[in-house]
Amino acid sequence: MPLSPRAWTPPFCPNAGCRFHADPRGWRCKRKGFYERHAAPRRIQRYVCQTCRRSFSSQTFATTYWLRRPELQAPIFQLLVACAGYRQIARALGTSPTTVLRQTVRLGRHCLLFHARLRVLDAAPVEALVLDGFESFEFSQYTPIHVHAAVGAGSHFVYGVTDSELRRKGRMTEAQRRRRAALEARYGRPDPKALERDVTALLALLLPPGSACELHTDEHPAYPRALRRLGDRRFDHRVTPGRALRTIRNPLFPVNLFDLLVRHSSANHKRETIAFSKRRQSALERIFVFLVWRNAMKSFSEKARDATPAQRLGLLPRRLRIGDVLAERLFPTRIPLPERWGAYYRREVETRRIPNGQRFLRRYAA
Repeated sequence: MPLSPRAWTPPFCPNAGCRFHADPRGWRCKRKGFYERHAAPRRIQRYVCQTCRRSFSSQTFATTYWLRRPELQAPIFQLLVACAGYRQIARALGTSPTTVLRQTVRLGRHCLLFHARLRVLDAAPVEALVLDGFESFEFSQYTPIHVHAAVGAGSHFVYGVTDSELRRKGRMTEAQRRRRAALEARYGRPDPKALERDVTALLALLLPPGSACELHTDEHPAYPRALRRLGDRRFDHRVTPGRALRTIRNPLFPVNLFDLLVRHSSANHKRETIAFSKRRQSALERIFVFLVWRNAMKSFSEKARDATPAQRLGLLPRRLRIGDVLAERLFPTRIPLPERWGAYYRREVETRRIPNGQRFLRRYAA
């Protein structure tokens, strides 16, 4: 958005209850003075809608709306995908970890809306999909999670993600087994069909009823069960053994690369890290920041510096920069979200060990 108030016109009424919020044709507003703030630009133009009489400013349409440190937003975005933890980012930028956390929450919501707007949610993908995920954990290693991802076989575009709670498995000492039993007695045990249910949810939001899809997965037994739940979609399901060499010739290479890049670029998913996410909700917000960077900003080939995955699909004409992604505030009332992603936006994903985790109760800020 231009800094000069007279070089910019509000595109629509920001009041979700106004009839000119969704369709601005015929909408009129007028200027209503200025206000001063500490951050640049210091002088902000105010407006009033001539229909609903709601007043607002040019900042209402900025991603930095209501932020005390707006200059931190772009650097935080860049450092989040550069494998920095919150405290490392705070030290580098001269601010507090709480400020970094709050701005990351906003960036995650913005990137979720950006991703939903970027791809057409009511149309089937035009290429084969590769489905898999990676395991991480929230709060402690007694609460593992699985992030499911569907990636384009040819474009490497990450179409979407969902998540699942898992029960801790693998080799454990007797003391660890007792600890797991005590935690499950207190907080409950994850749904054993969570992975099947959440893979179904991912495919349902990517593929409209009646569509067909070539789908590549490994031999996980939950995948065929998930596909059977989607009887109104047709799948050409092709299975590749998980032990197959992870080379570029492996049909699962696009999603294996996604896994590699997430762990390479995200401090909270490094193995044996102390920067792990305390809440699954926070991990998902960082994943959506990563998705926008991967799809719209990072080239398909690091050596060739060629088109991004979004360019390869024709969704964008050029590679985006951080300023392009953060150019305007996105409103959830103007961008339809699938039910699952709507829950992510509202921060409704609960962590058993943190039962009163903060949710997002929208007032005016996004």
